[in-house]
Amino acid sequence: MSNKLLASAALAAVIAAGVSAPAQAASKEKCYGIAAAGQNDCANLAGTHSCAGQSTLDNDKGEWKLVEKGTCSTLGGLSKSEAKAAYKANS
Repeated sequence: MSNKLLASAALAAVIAAGVSAPAQAASKEKCYGIAAAGQNDCANLAGTHSCAGQSTLDNDKGEWKLVEKGTCSTLGGLSKSEAKAAYKANS
C-alpha cells in the first residue's frame, strides 16, 4: 500500500508541475532583437537553426528571448511581426 501512495504522490506532483508551466508561459512573450550571441531561446526567423543558444550575433532581429509580457519594447526589442518586417527589409 505504501508504494501505491508514493506513486500517487509522484503522479500528483508531475500533474501539478504541468499545470503551472502554462501559467508561467502565459505571462511571457517572445522578444526579438535583444538576445546576445549564444543566448537566444529557440529557432530563428531565418530558419538557419532550431535550437537555443545558437545565435551568432548580438541583438540579431531574427533571434528571440522570452521576457515578461509588456517589457519587450522597453528592452528595445521587437514583436514577431516587427521582426519579420525588419528581417525582410534587410534580406
